[in-house]
Amino acid sequence: MTMLRPHSESIPAPVPSAMSGPFWEGCQRGELLFQRCRNGHAVFSPGPICRECLSTDLEWVPSSGKGQVYSYSVVWRPPSPKFQVPYVVAIVALDEGFMMLANIIGCNHESVSVSLPVVAEFHPVGNEMCLPYFAPSGLSSCVV
Repeated sequence: MTMLRPHSESIPAPVPSAMSGPFWEGCQRGELLFQRCRNGHAVFSPGPICRECLSTDLEWVPSSGKGQVYSYSVVWRPPSPKFQVPYVVAIVALDEGFMMLANIIGCNHESVSVSLPVVAEFHPVGNEMCLPYFAPSGLSSCVV
């Protein structure tokens, strides 16, 4: 069985915007950041307002990087040959109350399941970018 690994560094790198720049800078430091409004709501993807209360008073805060798989799909037909298959794209529900899309690594694709506990890891792509990935947070959670 093939272990899910980070993509090669030759895949297309993200292009940060003014809004998403702090998120990508955090990834470079190995830190998963998200926005939180002063009323306590988690905001992800980065935006100018809180989607819950419409507050514009947002700050960037660190996440523990811990969560669980909410949903996932195994990809067998990549968008380009630079992506090795299979790989797993998942919606991860983070402990702080937001969800994000990322790849699962550190186990085989057949071992990924809904509710699998995961933790963020960061791996390089392109010249000066790191992507967040999620790996099982306990060896007993995902058979390798």
